[in-house]
Amino acid sequence: MTTEPTPLPPSADDLDARLAEALRYGPFPRALRAAIAHRGLSLARLGVHLDRLGVHVGQSTLSYWQRGLRHPEVPRALGALRALEKVLALPPDSLVVLVGPRARPASERATAAAFLDFGRLWSGSAALLSELDAMPEITRCNAELEVLSVHDFVVIDQYRVQRAVTTRIVVRAMRAGPDRYLAMYHADDNGAIGASEVRTGEGCRTGRVRRHAETGTMLTELLFDRRLTEGERHVFSFSLHDQGSTATPGSNRTFREPGADYLLQLSFHRRAMPARCTQYFRVREDAEPTQAEDLVCGIGGVVSAYFSRVGRGLAGIAVDWD
Repeated sequence: MTTEPTPLPPSADDLDARLAEALRYGPFPRALRAAIAHRGLSLARLGVHLDRLGVHVGQSTLSYWQRGLRHPEVPRALGALRALEKVLALPPDSLVVLVGPRARPASERATAAAFLDFGRLWSGSAALLSELDAMPEITRCNAELEVLSVHDFVVIDQYRVQRAVTTRIVVRAMRAGPDRYLAMYHADDNGAIGASEVRTGEGCRTGRVRRHAETGTMLTELLFDRRLTEGERHVFSFSLHDQGSTATPGSNRTFREPGADYLLQLSFHRRAMPARCTQYFRVREDAEPTQAEDLVCGIGGVVSAYFSRVGRGLAGIAVDWD
């Protein structure tokens, strides 16, 4: 009887570009699918290789894992994950790090848990997350969409007050079915959140809206015109209009998952130009910036910050007025 040798794990540079990207940015189901395809094994053959290493993972479980219907539970599944890395000729820990501390698949997590990273990154969101209990359909909506790029265009008036934010987002469906996106917004003036208005552009319409005056936060459900198919890209836009009265300190966006490209632009009124604008990135709201760079306000009073493959955290522009 002949056996198929298990190759030595290559470095990430030896993997094809698609697999390397999946291993770097995840999520786990996408990386596992890419690794299995790269190795050229059926799920049945993959199971045989795992059995030879003394690790049994059912073919149905492997299918669920690569489709994102279930998620490996850690620490119980660490042995299976390391065996998969060996059989699939992947660098050590390349699959383990994509699983992280999650104990349940996205389809079974509670709504608040689905936005756990969001809550940790932005402490002001915690109070409003409890409102999600009234919106059960969004338990899985954002988790099933990969954000490819985001463009925020912020308008600041002659009184230094933020008046509108227009956002355009490009997403890709990680599996068939998502038909909405949940957007969270924080106003400069907490008291003005009750008067903030959402207007939709192409690709979506407004669903339910929840507000929390004490923290100046708002959740908006953006409904697509259909359910997306797996791998389908979708572009949608919307704008938020403020009725605040305080000078804006700048603008930022929280990213729960790494990998998206982000363009943030602030447009200033000609009678209220800033003294200084700084592009920054921080892993948490209360953390020191890991990136800080002075920006030039260009012709027309627009300042731009571009983040390529932005990481998990807050990316933004800080404004100094004096």
